[in-house]
Amino acid sequence: MKIAIFSTHEFERPYLEDANNGEHELIFIEEALGLKTVKQAEGCKTVVIFSSDDAGEKVLKELKKREIELLTTRSAGTDHINLTIAKELGILISHVPEYSPNAIAEHCIALTLALYRKLKKTFRQIDTYNFSLNNLVGYEIENKTVGICGTGDIGQRLAKLFFGFGAKVLLFDAKENTYLKKRSYCTYVSKAELFKKCDVISLNLPLNKKTENFVSGAEIDKMKPTAILINTGRGELVDTKAVLSALEDKKIAGFGMDVYENEKGIFYKDLSQEKKKNKLLQSLIQRDNVIVTAHQAFLTDNALQNMMETTFENIAQFESGSVLENKIE
Repeated sequence: MKIAIFSTHEFERPYLEDANNGEHELIFIEEALGLKTVKQAEGCKTVVIFSSDDAGEKVLKELKKREIELLTTRSAGTDHINLTIAKELGILISHVPEYSPNAIAEHCIALTLALYRKLKKTFRQIDTYNFSLNNLVGYEIENKTVGICGTGDIGQRLAKLFFGFGAKVLLFDAKENTYLKKRSYCTYVSKAELFKKCDVISLNLPLNKKTENFVSGAEIDKMKPTAILINTGRGELVDTKAVLSALEDKKIAGFGMDVYENEKGIFYKDLSQEKKKNKLLQSLIQRDNVIVTAHQAFLTDNALQNMMETTFENIAQFESGSVLENKIE
């Protein structure tokens, strides 16, 4: 079968080829799926996309014209796909429900430690051969109160990791995790209580209408001036302008972000030679108390292997006509 793979990154290709094991004809397309690139899926029954692709109404209709039957995303999130229109058109949608919760949970810890131990400022100083310890006094996670918003597989793993550091762990989710409810090392509380009490707040929620702008001015006003915010979920969970304003006014102490609400067209690209840069993102990058990573929390060898293997399992199930286990309704 001929398969079009959009937004193919160099780091993904070996994993895609290994998972395919020579079974299908793979068409690697570096560009993102969109109205201008959809024609490259001509002759394919299956299209593989990434979280940065556009699978909105117009694009889906163009895919339908080209007789695409399966659209499978090599991501857990599906907010880049118009699921209602896909269902109306009869295009099957599948995803990778999880590839490595541990990878993302560990990245949350890394961002926390980078902020607490002032690593960004440290690296900048050492790059200039400055080894002074002035203004580099950091903090420890032990005995801090950590709030985890979103207690799916990633949040569950993160709760255990933070507990291992000696933190008190508070949880918030509209749907409480049965496993975590039975654990003595973490407690569910209201959203307001979590934002009021926590020293570290980690966002591990999916993006939907209920979670968009989950953190805005109202939530920030509840936070301690010494608190830090970590977002590895989706950029749109946060009102980024409000966070920047809070950092400038010293209402919060730090921000670790692996995702950005305006990241499309920026993240996953080398824009080092571009003169015109996103002003809001640039303002965040320039701050010592902000750590920005390029949507790379998932990016480990184990995660990529699991991601691609599941993607091709989805394709195999579709091709054989068996139950599509990771189908999205």
